[in-house]
Amino acid sequence: MRWTVLDSPIGEFSVGTDSDAVRGAHFGRVASATDEPGDEVARRAVAELRAYFAGELTGFTVPVVAPRGSEFERAVWREMTLIPYGETKTYGEVAKAVGDPGAARAVGVACNRNPIPVIVPCHRIVGAGGKLVGFGGGLPRKVTLLELEAAVALRHAWS
Repeated sequence: MRWTVLDSPIGEFSVGTDSDAVRGAHFGRVASATDEPGDEVARRAVAELRAYFAGELTGFTVPVVAPRGSEFERAVWREMTLIPYGETKTYGEVAKAVGDPGAARAVGVACNRNPIPVIVPCHRIVGAGGKLVGFGGGLPRKVTLLELEAAVALRHAWS
């Protein structure tokens, strides 16, 4: 896997790709990351991330493959990708959607283990009543991502 880093409103953000798909993302600079994408998948991923952070992209199309994860975690990650841009679901709602209504805490663990944050939007999952709890990138980043999406969604709704 080759890592590329880009500047974003949430600080440096690294994306890991191979010739087939995005296989990782990381808040901050990965030690081996370069500033220039090395192949077509990396170029596409960086372009989509830049467009997302600029408020110009509401859905990623770059191929994604999670390099690891239990069956439950993969189900949670798939469910994350179904949460519409600019919207949120609670941990409990996601647990119910993946067939285990009592597993809200396990959904939180799966969110924390998401190997491809932002592209697989774990930031769209919130606590009961919309409470902002836990985020692998830190709550300030989660707030920034949710505010970005809310502003863009409102702009689209009003235009």
